[in-house]
Amino acid sequence: MVAGSTKASIAAKRRRIWAGVALLALVAVLVLVWEAEDTADVVISDASVPARVVSVLDVAPAESVTTVTAFAELRSRWDAEIRSAVPGRILRVHDAALAGGRVEAGARLFSIEATQYETEVAAAELNLEQARLALWHAENAVVLARGEFERAGKEPPNELSLRLPQLRIAERSVASAEAQLQAARRRLADTEVTAPFSGFVTARMASLGQTVVAGESLVRLSDDQRFESVVELNEADWTLLEHPIAGKTVDLFHRDGTALGRARIRGGGGFLDPQTRQRRIFLDIQNADTNVLAGDYVRVVFTGRAIENTLAIPESALTRTGHVWFVDKDDLLGRFEPRILFRSEGRITLAAPYDAESLRIAATPLASFLPGQRVAPRRIGDIAEVTQAARASSDNLSRPVEER
Repeated sequence: MVAGSTKASIAAKRRRIWAGVALLALVAVLVLVWEAEDTADVVISDASVPARVVSVLDVAPAESVTTVTAFAELRSRWDAEIRSAVPGRILRVHDAALAGGRVEAGARLFSIEATQYETEVAAAELNLEQARLALWHAENAVVLARGEFERAGKEPPNELSLRLPQLRIAERSVASAEAQLQAARRRLADTEVTAPFSGFVTARMASLGQTVVAGESLVRLSDDQRFESVVELNEADWTLLEHPIAGKTVDLFHRDGTALGRARIRGGGGFLDPQTRQRRIFLDIQNADTNVLAGDYVRVVFTGRAIENTLAIPESALTRTGHVWFVDKDDLLGRFEPRILFRSEGRITLAAPYDAESLRIAATPLASFLPGQRVAPRRIGDIAEVTQAARASSDNLSRPVEER
């Protein structure tokens, strides 16, 4: 018993010794880490941080004439498949009928065999002469009958005794024969297929020697002088226009900004497109630039009504979150969410947020801006200068590295 107790006591002492050694080792490690840790000297200075320099643009509320911009596709006013009006065999295909060529109105495209129609014209002419002869006989019979009653001193009992019904039938026969002759001549003329308007032949569907029937397609012709287009506007843009719009003109521009001329508003706005639910405006384009082609997409610019109390700011002043930053009279930053009326030529026109003689708008706001932050405003030029600088910066970023 005594031996067992002694062994247990020795084991307990050893555990205490080892625990003490481990604790000392941990303290030593902590001391080494504390002494090896990097320290930073903090210097307290009374100097204040300089205010950030912000480029501002002085903008005053004013009256603006609205501008509405939309894109539309140009379409030929006339674009049709020219079909054969009479059946027959094609004897000649003229050069003007070849696809890709441009033709003038009245140019010959196809010649169809005309023998049958020449015969019809001759027969119609003969029928007309016979009808005229019958009319002459009827007129003579009326004169003779009327003379007989006059010599006898009697009144004719009815029109039949004067041969008037026969005269009216003869007159109708002449009119019918003349109409038949005109129809025969029209069919004969239709054997020469001509272009009804100037334009380009975009496709040819008939060949030399082919026998066609009435109504069969021969060529497809697309007008290259007169165009039309349909512009779709949402309700907000529609309200910016001055009504009524029919008869007014709009400006046309190519996608690269080149002016293409003007177009006349034929009408529209009276109904919504069933797919887009927008108002449709129909344009007539007759004096467009010669470089215009059917199928081109053009920029259409409408000049609308005048709106008071608006601000015109560069597009760069609008942040991605849809806010406009300004600097108040105490040089503190503030922001507001604008009500945009329209955009045009790199600038945004919006309703003035409140009655103010002038606002200092931050031309190029930063993501680090905070409301109430003190800044050092620096006035710059006008909107045109800001817009030009923004475009130059955009063009520079879009160039290849080796060109910069």
